[in-house]
Amino acid sequence: MSSIFQKMFRKEDPLVYQDKDSHLIRSLTTKDFLALGVGTIVSTSIFTLPGVVAAQHAGPAVSLSFLCAAIVAGIVAFAYAEMAAAMPFAGSAYSWINVVFGEFWGWIAGWALLAEYFIAVAFVASGLSANFQGLISPLGFKLPTTLSTASTGSNGGLMDLFAIIIILLVATLLSRGASQTARVENTLVILKVIAILVFIFVGVTAIKGQNYVPFIPKYHANTDGSAFGGWQGIYAGVSEIFLAYIGFDSIAANSAEAKNPQKTMPRGILGSLFIAVFLFISVALVLVGMFRYSDYANNAEPVGWALRQSGHEIIATIVQAVAVIGMFTALIGMMLAGSRLLYSFGRDGLLPKTLGKLSNNLPSHALIVLTVIGIALGAFFPFTFLAQLISAGTLIAFMFVSIGIYALRPREGKDIPEPSFKMPFYPVLPALGFLGALAIFWGLDIQAKIYALGWFIFGMIVYFGYWIKHSTAGSSKKTEKSN
Repeated sequence: MSSIFQKMFRKEDPLVYQDKDSHLIRSLTTKDFLALGVGTIVSTSIFTLPGVVAAQHAGPAVSLSFLCAAIVAGIVAFAYAEMAAAMPFAGSAYSWINVVFGEFWGWIAGWALLAEYFIAVAFVASGLSANFQGLISPLGFKLPTTLSTASTGSNGGLMDLFAIIIILLVATLLSRGASQTARVENTLVILKVIAILVFIFVGVTAIKGQNYVPFIPKYHANTDGSAFGGWQGIYAGVSEIFLAYIGFDSIAANSAEAKNPQKTMPRGILGSLFIAVFLFISVALVLVGMFRYSDYANNAEPVGWALRQSGHEIIATIVQAVAVIGMFTALIGMMLAGSRLLYSFGRDGLLPKTLGKLSNNLPSHALIVLTVIGIALGAFFPFTFLAQLISAGTLIAFMFVSIGIYALRPREGKDIPEPSFKMPFYPVLPALGFLGALAIFWGLDIQAKIYALGWFIFGMIVYFGYWIKHSTAGSSKKTEKSN
C-alpha cells in the first residue's frame, strides 16, 4: 500500500519535462499567443451570450456579470502566467501540478481539462456547422437531414457531415505545424476583431438610454428555478458567462512551443484576456442599449437580430459570417491545446505511450486521437446536456493552479527557474483565485456537478485500474541513481 501512495504523490522532476519537450519546436511569439488566446476566448459566444444572459438572468447588468467573471478569470490568469513562465511545459495545469503536488493531483487536474477539450472540440464543430448551414441556406444549398444533424433519436439525423469536414480541415492545418497554424489564426482573429468593433461603433448610434433603466432589475425566480435580477441574477450570469473566459488555458498548453516563454507566456495570457474582457463588456453594453433586454429572450443570434432591427442588414450578414470565423479560430485553439494535453499524458505513460510520440517534432498521434473523438462526439452523438461539464472541468483545474502557487514559490530559484513574472499580492491573490473559481463552480447547475463527478469516477477507474502501473514519472531519477 505504501508503494502505491509513493507512486501517487511522487513529483516529477521539472528537468525531465524540459528534456522531453525539447523536441517540440519553439516558434510561437507573443503575437501568436495573443491571436490564439483572443481567437479561443472571443468565439461565437460574444455574439450570443450577452443577449442570452441579459434576457435570462441579469438584464442591463449583464455587463456586471461579464466584469465579475473577468475578475475571477484575471486572478487565475495571473497564476497561469507565473506557472507558464516558470515551467513552460506542454500540458499546462496537468504538467505543473504533477511537478508541484505529485502525479495523482496532476492526473486530476489534467483529467478535468481533458473533459473540457473533448467536449469543447465537439461543441464548437457542431455549432460552426449549424451557423455555416444557416449562412448558406439562403443561397439554396441545403444538405438532407440525415447528413446535416447528429442523431437525437427523433429528428431523422444520422450525422453532421459539415462537423466532420470542419474537424478534419482543422486537424490537417494543425498537422502542418504550430507556426503555419499561427499565421492562419492571426489573420482570422484580426478579421473577427475588426467586425466586432464595427458592430460596437454601429450599435452605439442606436442606443436608447431608457433601455438601461433599471440597470439592475428587481429579483425574481424564473420558471425553471434560476435567478433573474438583483445580485442573484448577476451571480447566475457569472456562472453561465465564465465558459467564455476559459480559453486562456489553450495558450498555456502550448508553452513548450513558445519563443522566450519567460516573456511571451505572461504577455500572451494576460494580454489576450484583457482584450477579450474589453470586447465582451463593450458588446454587452451596446446590445442591451439598442433594445430592451427582454427582446433577446429565446434569441439565438441577438447581435445579428439587433443590427437587422436597426436597419443594418448588410452588417448583420457580415457579423453572421464572422461568427463562423470566430468558431473556426476557437476550434483551432481547442484542438491545438487538446492535442498537447493528450501528448503530455502519453509522454508520462498515464495514457498509451504512443500519444507521447512525436512525428516531425509534432504530437501527430495525439492529434489523430483528438480528431477521432471530436468527430465521434460532434457528428454522431447528441450531447447538449454536457455543456456545463466544460466549465466544471476547467474550474477544477483553475483551483489547482491557484493554490499551486503556494507550492511553486518556495522552489523558484532552486530546482525551478526564477520566473520573470510573479503573481502580485502574494499570498492573498492565490487564495482569492481559488475561492473565486470555487464560487463559480458552486453556481453551476446540479447536472453539471453530477456529470463532473461521473467523469472523475471514470478517471479514477482508469488511473488505479491500469495506467498507474505504466506511469514513467520519477523513472528518470531511478535510472540516474542506478548508474
